[in-house]
Amino acid sequence: MSLDWKDVRTIAETIYDSDPERYPLSIRFTDLHRQIVDLPNFNGDPEDASEKILEAIQMIWYEEWKADHDEEDDPYANWQRPRSDSKDRR
Repeated sequence: MSLDWKDVRTIAETIYDSDPERYPLSIRFTDLHRQIVDLPNFNGDPEDASEKILEAIQMIWYEEWKADHDEEDDPYANWQRPRSDSKDRR
């Protein structure tokens, strides 16, 4: 099956299957782009990629990753913005 940029779900699943332990949100878009272009069945034009497409692929990959990992394995799962103390407000 030949892949192009429109095949975001299949690309994300292929990347996840190739390295299921890699945390998807730790990869830069430049590295993700290279990884996609280097897939053996990818035939899309590298210049047709966009941030929107790469983000969609990364988020699907992240959903796949979360389905197979415990929440405590996700460094961002319980991340909360620090609460501001009312007396610090001016």
